[in-house]
Amino acid sequence: MTKLYEGAKLIRSKNAGPFAITFDIIFPSHEQFKKIASCHALAVEHVAALLGVPLDKIKRYDLPLANAIKFSIVRKYPAGDFLDDDLYGCQEHRFLVNLDVPDEVRV
Repeated sequence: MTKLYEGAKLIRSKNAGPFAITFDIIFPSHEQFKKIASCHALAVEHVAALLGVPLDKIKRYDLPLANAIKFSIVRKYPAGDFLDDDLYGCQEHRFLVNLDVPDEVRV
């Protein structure tokens, strides 16, 4: 198995307003994007389980012109709430960085 960060150009998470966090996975080539986009490792069900969010609180967007896959999740608590532990949402991608993907998707 290969780690997602080994095939991606950029993996990040960020605030998408007070009630959402977005995750961007950008690939260096369209070939790499096509391979990983069809891989089970980044299926909505798998990523939802990895992030600990219900399926109705996550959406996946494939952006082939940008060689990117984007996930958006509803935050557990609004940004800045007393119980919110990541105001900017910039630490949430840590679960995706070491995600195992099949070796054959790596270019």
